Amino acid sequence: MTRRRRPSNPIRVVGLLILVGAALYLNRVVVPTIRDPFSPTPTVTRNPESYVTDAEQLFNDGKLTQAVATYQDAIRADPANPAIHLALARALVFSGQYLEAQQSAENALLLNPDNSMAHALRGWALYFQGDYPNAQAALKKALELDPNNAMAHAYYAELLGDMAFAPGGDYGLLEEATAESRAAMDLAPNTLESHRARGYILELTGNPEEAAREYLAALTINDKIADVHLSLGRVYRSLQNYNDAISEFTIAYSFNPTDPLPNLYISRVYAAEGDYAKAIQYAEQSVTTAPDDTRLLGNLGVLYFRNYEYDKAFRELSLVIHGGTAEDGKTIETVELIDDPRIAEYYTTFGLTLARLGRCGEAIGVFQQVLSVVSPDQLSYTNAQEGLGFCQQEFENGGSATATLEPTIEVTPTP
Repeated sequence: MTRRRRPSNPIRVVGLLILVGAALYLNRVVVPTIRDPFSPTPTVTRNPESYVTDAEQLFNDGKLTQAVATYQDAIRADPANPAIHLALARALVFSGQYLEAQQSAENALLLNPDNSMAHALRGWALYFQGDYPNAQAALKKALELDPNNAMAHAYYAELLGDMAFAPGGDYGLLEEATAESRAAMDLAPNTLESHRARGYILELTGNPEEAAREYLAALTINDKIADVHLSLGRVYRSLQNYNDAISEFTIAYSFNPTDPLPNLYISRVYAAEGDYAKAIQYAEQSVTTAPDDTRLLGNLGVLYFRNYEYDKAFRELSLVIHGGTAEDGKTIETVELIDDPRIAEYYTTFGLTLARLGRCGEAIGVFQQVLSVVSPDQLSYTNAQEGLGFCQQEFENGGSATATLEPTIEVTPTP
C-alpha cells in the first residue's frame, strides 16, 4: 500500500487519444458511406421527361406498342403528372386499345377534373367503343371547359358523323359534323387529328377526292400511323383505285399487325374484283387475328358462299347468326338483325347458303326475317326476295329449282 505509483507516460496518452479520435472518425464519417453487401444496389432515378421524349419519338416512328410501354414507364416515374396520362391515352387510341385509353384519360381526370383534354380523350375512347351517348357527353364537357380545344372539335366531328349513319341515325347531324371538322382545322390546321377528322367527314359525305387530300395531308405530318393509312385505303377503294388501296392497307398492317382491319379491307378489295380465292386468304388471316369478331366471321362466310364453298360458309355464318364458341375459346354473341347493310348481308347470305345446302325449310324463315326488318331499298332485301322465290320453286318442283342464287356484290365506301 506504500508502493509509489509510476508517473504517466505523455507519449502513451497522446497515442491513446489519437486512436480514440480515429475510431470516432471511422464510426461517424467512413462507416455510413460503406454499402451493406446484402442490400440491393441502388439505381439512378431517370428523369420522367426523358421517358416522354423517347415515347414521343417511338410514336412518331409508328412504334405504338413501344410508345405505350415507355409512356407507362414515365407514369411510374411521375404518376402525378396528368399530361403523361393524356399522352398515353392518345397513343392507346391510335393503337386500338380503347378501354385502356379511357382508363388513362380517367386517371388524368382524377388529378384534374377540369382538364378539357382529359374529357376529350375520354370521349374519343368511348366513341371507338360504340358508347355514343357517354362519348357525346364527355366531348361536350371538354368544349364547355375550352371552346378552343381543337382536338375536342375533331373528335366530336367523327362521333357526329358516325351517329348520323348509325341505324336510326339523323343525317342532319352531318351538317354539325362538318362544322366541327372545320372548327378543328381553323384552330389547329397543322395537326394530325384535324386533317384526319376533316378527311373522315368528307369521306362520309361522299367527297372521296377531297377526303384523300386531307388524309395525305395528315400523312405528311406523320406517315407512320396505321389508322390514317387505313382511312386513305378506304377512300382509294371507293374510287376503285384498288392497287393503291391494297398498298395503303398493307402499310397499315406493317405498322400494326395485331389489327385485323387491314386484312379485312384487303379481302373486300379482292372480292370487289371477283378474286375470291385471294379475298378468302386475307379474310382468313383477319379471323386468325380476332377469332371472336363477328364482322370478320361474317365477311369470311360471305366470301366462302361466293366461292361456292357452302359448308364453310354455313360454319362461319352460323356463328354470326346463332352465336357459339370461337377457336380461342371465347364466346361469340348472336348478331341481332337490324336494318344495317352489312348485318343484313350476313343474314341473307346465310339463308342463301341454307338453300344451296338443300335446307330451304330453314332458309325461308331467314328470308322472311330479312324482309320484315330490312328496308326495301337495300340490296339484301332484293336478295332475300330472290332466295324466297328459289325455295318456293324448290317446293313446287320437288327439289328441282333452276333459279340462280348469286347475291349481287355489295361494295360500300366505308366498310
